[in-house]
Amino acid sequence: MKKWFFPLLIATFALSAAAHYAHWNSILQFVTAAVAIVFAAGFLGKATESVAHYAGQRLGGFLNATFGNAAELIIAIFLVKEGLFDMVKASLTGSIIGNLLLVLGASALAGGLKFKEQKFNLHLAGQNATLMLLAVIALFIPAVFVKSEHLSEQDSLTLSVTIAGVLIVAYAGWLIYSMITHKSLLEDHEEMAPDHGEAASWSRGRSILYLVLATVMVAFISEWLVGTLEVFTHRFGLSELFVGAFIVAIVGNAAEHSAAVMLAMKNKIGAAVEIAVGSSLQIALFVAPVLVFVSLLFSQHMNILFSTVELAAIAVAVLIATSVSRDGATTWYEGKLLLLVYVVLGVAFYFVQ
Repeated sequence: MKKWFFPLLIATFALSAAAHYAHWNSILQFVTAAVAIVFAAGFLGKATESVAHYAGQRLGGFLNATFGNAAELIIAIFLVKEGLFDMVKASLTGSIIGNLLLVLGASALAGGLKFKEQKFNLHLAGQNATLMLLAVIALFIPAVFVKSEHLSEQDSLTLSVTIAGVLIVAYAGWLIYSMITHKSLLEDHEEMAPDHGEAASWSRGRSILYLVLATVMVAFISEWLVGTLEVFTHRFGLSELFVGAFIVAIVGNAAEHSAAVMLAMKNKIGAAVEIAVGSSLQIALFVAPVLVFVSLLFSQHMNILFSTVELAAIAVAVLIATSVSRDGATTWYEGKLLLLVYVVLGVAFYFVQ
């Protein structure tokens, strides 16, 4: 990493801690925490990348997606603890559409400007499309049934817990399929092959230590950030939907954004797709269900019922991302299209109150 990164990481973390514990102005606390978590997420992403270097292709991609979502998950857990379920669902929605549109779009655009066409595993593209469709169906069905049948709150929670369990089983099956039984079928032997001339940033032991340290830093900053969100939302007249779907999601996914774009610029679009689409699938099939179960530990329980606006945004993102990636190749123009759809959704969310 650049020599200036660690001093800035420490400085922003210390400043955010000072703002929180000294009870500075809430807006200032939010700004310092948001800046600090971007650096912490970058540190987390680099540590994950270094660990992934020793773990191999498929496991490396999984680790990138998992720890790339660590900040998002930790923030969401603190939101669940505070009972801010609408913002939790908005942040999950934002993470899904952000990965499918912003991360994948920026990766395809950046890589496409350098290489005329970038190809990745066609079978992987097909499996991703199927799983994304499953995610849409699983989130869409409970919302429709609960609204049409007017189920009680307890029945809605039971339905949510059941569907959450089904989604986790589906995700576990995908991990077994992609990493064990059909591992070789899903690898991009050319684009995703390890670069033997490129050494890891740190040793194996130091990489793991930094990974743990970065996760702890993200956890602390996330708690500080969540404590200021309500004040920030009311101060600027923003909806919880917009703050959760765009501000929280973009800040929480900072590590994934940079990692995927850098990989695409190295002509490793397969790895970038693994991070972008894999992260969206992980949010829909694992993180959202886990949060439903986590909420059972607190006094207020969260269901898995997303609003019509959120479901529409997820469906649109899945539709265009599937259309662009199903042929196993991307160009800069397709990346631009994904980014434009993200802008359209962002403007629409801004005006929703």
